Amino acid sequence: MKYGLIGEHLPHSFSKEIHGKFAPYEYGLLELAPDGVGAFMEAAEFEAINVTIPYKQTVMPYLAEIHPQARAIGAVNTVVRRGGRLYGYNTDFYGMLALVRRIGVELCGKKVMILGTGGTAKTARAVAEYCSASSVITVGRRAGDGVICYEDAYARHSDAQFIINTTPCGMYPNADGGEGIAEIPIDVSRFPSLEGTVDAVYNPIRTNFVLDTRERGLPSEGGLYMLVAQAVVASRVFLGEEIEAAADDPETLRITDRVYGEILKEKENIVLTGMPGSGKSTVGRRLAKRLGRPFIDTDELIVKSAGKPITEIFAELGEVGFRDLETRAVREAANGHTGAVIATGGGAILRDCNVRALKRSGRVYFLNRSVEALLPTGNRPLASTAEAIRRRFEERYDRYLATADREVVIDEVIEHTISNIKEDFFG
Repeated sequence: MKYGLIGEHLPHSFSKEIHGKFAPYEYGLLELAPDGVGAFMEAAEFEAINVTIPYKQTVMPYLAEIHPQARAIGAVNTVVRRGGRLYGYNTDFYGMLALVRRIGVELCGKKVMILGTGGTAKTARAVAEYCSASSVITVGRRAGDGVICYEDAYARHSDAQFIINTTPCGMYPNADGGEGIAEIPIDVSRFPSLEGTVDAVYNPIRTNFVLDTRERGLPSEGGLYMLVAQAVVASRVFLGEEIEAAADDPETLRITDRVYGEILKEKENIVLTGMPGSGKSTVGRRLAKRLGRPFIDTDELIVKSAGKPITEIFAELGEVGFRDLETRAVREAANGHTGAVIATGGGAILRDCNVRALKRSGRVYFLNRSVEALLPTGNRPLASTAEAIRRRFEERYDRYLATADREVVIDEVIEHTISNIKEDFFG
């Protein structure tokens, strides 16, 4: 491998795809066990590499020179071989800076809180100080030298104006938390002076932390833009440019915006919601085929897992039991796929946790078909008669609108619906 990324676990890395969109070299991924890093660095049979967790500090003793900024941060994520010597840089700094600037919150004179104590937290601190934050608070699970605990963050620093998450909380495959893993790193509702947040996690595209912030009407962004921005700067350093010149070049921003937009469209799911009989499955299948994307129907996942039709599930488990199975299916579809078309059941949007799962890596389209055009369907117990359909429509209509990113009004020509979704999604 001449150019690429090293790390301990890389199955869900986007870096190869990102570099493939602008770099004139082949970029690879190499997983290394901790006891293999030293031999790899000593052999130095590469031209340039990126370094990800947990080796951003491990590689530093093998470097002949470390850029002052990277040394000050205490972490290196870019290594270049020149004349048989290894040089280390930190392009994460420019990625984080680009991410903060993207959401339009000025950090100058603001109180900034950083969640986490690893290498990315050190990078975030350097960015906040570079932006002239009035104070920077680091929060960790245990208090220590220069670090406060989360209880103190709530009690003594509720006036924080900007929060940067550098912990893995909310990262795939634990987007909803799990045993011993929190669902969100911190409760943003307890910070009344908050103006915005960013999250270094990029998979899923939007963590629950990001969604919590946005639900308060504040700007927030996940780490995908940071990942792309640092990759563009790293690539230019790979090819011999000085890091400061590469970061400040307007062409770097142009490439970053272009590649981010392309990667986002490739990774984001298209999610269809709406009443039973509104055409979600039909539209979804045709749209997925047209775009060359996987198609997932959450009702089909429920039937497959239960081994029986939905009418029997309702008869045996009731609506609550069915909804529990539906939540499991929605999480499977949303958490386990990127770049897919997902058709949901008519009631999937009734639970907040389902909406959260779908929005983390998806754009939600409400297929709004007039209630007069919705026909009773025998395999949907809550929509088996015209009167039942009308009641469900009235009960859910506001919820469909509130949970969707876009409303698509359906006529009788399916191609119109597909074209409207494509035009909106790809812009």
